[in-house]
Amino acid sequence: MKNVLNQIISLGIGAAVASKEQIEKVMNDLVAKGELSKSESKEMIDNLIEKGESVRKDLDDLVKEKVQQTLKEMNFVTMDEFRELQIKVAQLEKKNE
Repeated sequence: MKNVLNQIISLGIGAAVASKEQIEKVMNDLVAKGELSKSESKEMIDNLIEKGESVRKDLDDLVKEKVQQTLKEMNFVTMDEFRELQIKVAQLEKKNE
């Protein structure tokens, strides 16, 4: 049982980067060895995939936030700011014609 828990913990840690197929393979191996039932395996697969997707989303959000912060610190303009400047330049050009 301790071995099963260690495998599940390792699987949980790697769930954020593991594919569904990899998770299913490990769980199927545990079922084949009789260490888990099929229903326990299905439940754990669903939970690990859900947690992995949640971690992936959180990581994506963090990366986006850090990129935006870095761009701001480097004084880069956003696309919205650039479009506003394009509109202002076009208005000034039209005004000066």
